[in-house]
Amino acid sequence: MPTAANMTVKKNDGTTDVVYTLATPSSGDNTPAIWRNNTVGTAVAFRPEFRLLSKNNGPRTARRVEAQFVWPTTVTGSDGRVSVSDRLPISISAAVPNGMVDTEIAEAISQGMNLLVQTLVKDSFKSGFAPS
Repeated sequence: MPTAANMTVKKNDGTTDVVYTLATPSSGDNTPAIWRNNTVGTAVAFRPEFRLLSKNNGPRTARRVEAQFVWPTTVTGSDGRVSVSDRLPISISAAVPNGMVDTEIAEAISQGMNLLVQTLVKDSFKSGFAPS
């Protein structure tokens, strides 16, 4: 099992790094590891957050891995109070079969995840429309 650590990703400009700091590692099944971008927002509730959770599927034939990313937007009211006005959630889930060999799992996961970071896919999510 992977060891929890901070993660560095590129911002939208493609060159600037931002660190997602480990807030808490997973303590086992159904307990997510949680990371936050502490450079955004003045309070924990206002910061982008990434969660990664794993567990057995119902019949225990696969390991379910679920990722959830949430980017909150804040507004400042006329009273000066800051609050979350909206959230952009992104989620992905995979059922990794227990009977599949490691090399096939590695290839499938690598190709699937690499597709998610393709410019065409990112642009579709940014616009809210699939390519046509």
